[in-house]
Amino acid sequence: MVITTTDIQLFQILKLKLGEKEAEALVTFVDNKIKESNENNLKVLATKEDINLLKIEIAKLVLKISESKVETLRWVFGFFVALMLAIVGLYFKN
Repeated sequence: MVITTTDIQLFQILKLKLGEKEAEALVTFVDNKIKESNENNLKVLATKEDINLLKIEIAKLVLKISESKVETLRWVFGFFVALMLAIVGLYFKN
């Protein structure tokens, strides 16, 4: 257990009221709960690195979407030209 100034002050106050062993146990318990809470928060919260990685992934996704839009537009235009040629060919067949 790493004791900081605040922990020592809390220990000194509680030692007078509860006794040495009980005060130490309570300070240790509170310290462990705070550490556990901080660790849980770190698991849930995003860091700057996480956000930057997410921005990069979003940029890649936007690029893939724009590429697929262009590819779809090319196919639609190709089918349109082929369809128009077929219609014109059928028109002049008679």
